[in-house]
Parts: sequence; C-alpha cells; structure tokens
Amino acid sequence: MWNAFTESNPEFKKEELPESTFFHDNEADANRLAELIVNGKKKAGSNLYHWYEEVNADLPKIGTKSIVTDFDGKARAIIETIKVDTIPFHQISAAYAEMDMGTTIEPLKKWKKAHWDFFANALEESGKKPTEDMLIVCEKFETIWPKK
Repeated sequence: MWNAFTESNPEFKKEELPESTFFHDNEADANRLAELIVNGKKKAGSNLYHWYEEVNADLPKIGTKSIVTDFDGKARAIIETIKVDTIPFHQISAAYAEMDMGTTIEPLKKWKKAHWDFFANALEESGKKPTEDMLIVCEKFETIWPKK
C-alpha cells in the first residue's frame, strides 16, 4: 500500500514506511473501524493519556502518517494526523464523538459508553479505575489513501 501511495504521491518517496496499526482490541471492532476509516466516516481516535505517561511515549504529532490495518494485518488505509488535543473525558464534545465513532446517531452517548467500557477494562489490568476527569488524547486524522 505504501508503494502505491508513494508512486501516486512522489513527494513522499523519501519518507520512511509508517507504523501500521489496527484500532481496538478485537477482530470484529478492528475490522469495522478500518472499514469506517476507508469510507471516510471515522476521522478520529481516542486513547488514555495515562498510557502515554506509563510508557513515557510521545503524544501523536501533527503530520504523522500511519497505515491502518484490519485485525489480521492487511493494510486498508493510510491516515495522517491533523490535530491532537488532550481533553478530560467529561468534556468530549458531540462533534468530536461523531468523528471518532463515524456516526451521526447519538455519537456522544455511544462514544462515552464504548470508551468508558474500553478504558475501564484496560485500566483494570493495572488496578486503576476510569474517572470522569481522566485525560483523553484526541487525535483527529484524515484518510489520505486510498483516495475517494
């Protein structure tokens, strides 16, 4: 996929191959979210700030490209980070939730439920619990390949 992208966009030929990743932690959700990204409906992703702190990792940077895969590692799209914010859980907006969830039907309600459950499950492993004040790294991106 990266080769096809750089053939069509030669200005990126000298860039290193981006990291590849899938969204979520299970096959059904990873494949569903990859499809939403390919279709241009999902335009954001959310992670716990705590995770970056825990491993002393840098927050996502504007301009970073990533190859989105399905759960089995098949490349589906290339995305580029266009904005990064760190926001308390309880301050997530409906507009952001719509970008992250890829739906206009009750996006904030769905975002809060899905992410609370996901973060609660992930934090449980380290003996922590989610809070309304937990910081969320909100990464907005655009799908740059395949072109629509």
